[in-house]
Parts: sequence; C-alpha cells; structure tokens
Amino acid sequence: MHFVSGTTEGLRAVARDWLLPQLRPGDEILVPFADHTANLLPWQEAAALSGATVRALPYDAAHDYATRTLEVGPRTRLIAATHVHHVYGNDMNVHRLRALAPDVPICLDAAQSFGHLPLSVASLDVDFVVFSGHKAMALPGTGAVWSRNTRGPAFVPAGWSGSPNTSGIISLAAAMDWLDEAGLSRIESWNRSLGVRLTTGLSKLPAFEVLGCQQSLLPDSPVQQRHGIVAFRHRDISSNDLGFILAADGLLVRADEHCQAPEGEKTASVRASFHAYNSTDEVDRLLTALTRLQNSS
Repeated sequence: MHFVSGTTEGLRAVARDWLLPQLRPGDEILVPFADHTANLLPWQEAAALSGATVRALPYDAAHDYATRTLEVGPRTRLIAATHVHHVYGNDMNVHRLRALAPDVPICLDAAQSFGHLPLSVASLDVDFVVFSGHKAMALPGTGAVWSRNTRGPAFVPAGWSGSPNTSGIISLAAAMDWLDEAGLSRIESWNRSLGVRLTTGLSKLPAFEVLGCQQSLLPDSPVQQRHGIVAFRHRDISSNDLGFILAADGLLVRADEHCQAPEGEKTASVRASFHAYNSTDEVDRLLTALTRLQNSS
C-alpha cells in the first residue's frame, strides 16, 4: 500500500514507476477512452516516452464488456479499467476483463467504488487498486495505491516522496473505520435505492434524458448495476443553467462534461451523486424542482 494525494496521482505513479520501465516499442496498453481522463493521460504519457501503443478498450453501446471481443496479444502489458463509471454509475464488470485476459495486469480506478460498496481485491483479481479518500469521507488530498505484486515486478514508487499527508491519512483511517461500522453492503444498497428513486422519477418527466445504458436502470439489470450516480440532461435547458437553478434551491449537483476522455459524452450533463448521508427527502426535493422545469419547458 502506497499513500498518494488521490486517484490521479496514484494512476500516474503506476504508469510512471511500474509500467514505464517495462515498456518497449511495439508493446501496447489497453485503456478506457470514455471514462475519466485521469485513467487515460498517464498511460498515453508512458506510451509516448517508450514507443508503446495505446489502444482503446472496445466499448459497446451499453458501456459493458458482455458483448465485446477483447483482443489481447503477447505484447499487451497492461489493461487500465474502471470499477464504477463516474458519469453513469455503472459497475463496469471488471471480472469479465479478467476472464478474457487472465495473465495481463489490470490497474483498477476505484475512485467511485471505494467507500461506496464492498471492495474485495481477492474476488476482483486485479493487480492495482487506486482510490481517493475524499470520495470516501476523508479529507481532500488523500488516497492510495494497492498492489498485488504477482503479475510482473513489485510496485516500488520512484524517488523521494517527502513528508506524508499525516492528517489526511489519519482522516482516511477514521473514515474507513466509520464505513466498516456502518456496513458497506448497507451503504451500497442505500445508494442504489436513492439512484433508482431518482431515475424512476425522471422516467416520468419526458423533458429529461438519463444518460448511460438504459438496461442498467432496471433493478434486476442483466447488464450492469448502477451505484448511486445518476447523470441527466434537460432537452431544452442547458446543463450549466440547470445546475445554477438547482443550486438556488439548495440542491448541489455537478453540471459540466465531468472530465470524460475523448470517446465520452460531448455535451454537458447534470450529475447527482449519493452517499450514506443523503436521504429520500433530498431526492424528492430534487424531483420536485425538476418537475417544475418539466412543466415550464
């Protein structure tokens, strides 16, 4: 376990300190081109410095691995994956990647799953898990890289890291203790129920569009499960304006392009993210505000 300032620094550390020394011209890295930019740029930088090639993971329309053909060759050195999508809230089914590529190291961006649902490195069978503390109730500027150290050399951070963020690490430990006591399975179920409450309400408002795989909106989705993140747009009101309107009602959402990589959404959207501290009343307040906009559109 190596402490970092967050997921972005952690992914760059894996790319720079672990992957780059192994790369040679002609090697390849498989990366997601429709997830967070932080899980794309470090791998592109490593490829540019080494002569390796970056190839996009082949998303289908559902943003799922179920129907895709993953081409893994003898020179595939790493797969960069996402656990829960930061815009759609979908579980990206990384176990399917492992089944298709049993011997290739996988680096998992767990920014949206750590602290939100049970995360078992044993069952996921990935080689790196990278996360941020501030998304799991710790102070900003904290995070960590967990490494398995079985596929390839051991992960050893390069250089001298200097003084650690001691107060941030203490806050991360306290947050993890609280989350464990509250029960991550209970938190996962609660967050999902709030997401379903919101998407069910939005489905009755034709002026709004919920983004992502529509099958995953079903409670018993055969494709993916959503984990308390809902992104949507109004068909006439810009998402940036919608964000200001909701903020005036005391509803804090994110309204922009959400740092997606080049194959992600091209138009801004509004994202509502839930955690243990949110309530059904807050979801209903949001739906009431959106209903007013539906009726006035």
